[in-house]
Amino acid sequence: MREKIDALTQNLARTIVGKNEAIQLVLVALLGGGHALLEDVPGVGKTLLAKSLARSVDGKFQRLQCTPDLLPTDITGTNIWNPKSGEFTFLSGPVFANVLLADEINRATPRTQSALLEVMEEHQVTVDGVSRTVPQPFFVIATQNPIEYQGTFPLPEAQMDRFMLSLSLGYPSAAEELEMLQKRTYSANVADLLPCITLAEVAQLREYCSKVRVETSLQQYILELVRATRQDEEITLGVSPRGTVALQRATQALAFLLGRDYAIPDDVKFLVPHVLCHRLIPRGGRSARTVVERLLRSVAIP
Repeated sequence: MREKIDALTQNLARTIVGKNEAIQLVLVALLGGGHALLEDVPGVGKTLLAKSLARSVDGKFQRLQCTPDLLPTDITGTNIWNPKSGEFTFLSGPVFANVLLADEINRATPRTQSALLEVMEEHQVTVDGVSRTVPQPFFVIATQNPIEYQGTFPLPEAQMDRFMLSLSLGYPSAAEELEMLQKRTYSANVADLLPCITLAEVAQLREYCSKVRVETSLQQYILELVRATRQDEEITLGVSPRGTVALQRATQALAFLLGRDYAIPDDVKFLVPHVLCHRLIPRGGRSARTVVERLLRSVAIP
């Protein structure tokens, strides 16, 4: 399995240049059984990362371009009348995929955004009273532009809470951007990537990650960090218990990716900004990351 993880990382690195940390975080979300939110400006490789991941795991990829006129049924699917059979037939929506890219998710209306709540948590959709399970593994990568807010609808706290972690790709360095130009000229594109891991192996890796050992002292450290967000005067809304569980699952996945069967405090410290920042609401326009980094310094490390 270590060879499979290395092959998966190398496959993604063929198209995503110089973003090893972002690749690692996306794999943490995938193997931890969660979803990832990419908050970044257009054109930095968010869609490319999602497509490369779907291609690498030999999974079905669907892209959902969110707009204000998008309807919930455009996501989940709907029943249509079949005149030949004389009955309704279910036409599945884009959520019936292994990797779903919800591009510019904050441009969809709140009603449409809510269509993703059930499927992200329960891995099923309910249409006209009938529940249907989506393919497994099911992984959502959602993107939003943190700069342009005109015509957008901020994600509600309940939706943000369903993303295991948030991350930003950022602009590449000059050397990395030059390498991108050279790869576009001489190298393969996403369609030329070969699958290096099966969906069954992804499910097996998730099982291995869930068995990574987390000592009681480290669990207490996670708990103290989360509870500190609920008691801090600079935070209006603290992290929920779902966030506590997500932080432990992400910690287990990161430890496994780094080749260990046990988690350490450094795993938690690295993940805290990515797992907690998007789940809390700071007061007075403060930066969530600044507040979380202050809490990291205040809580004793086991």
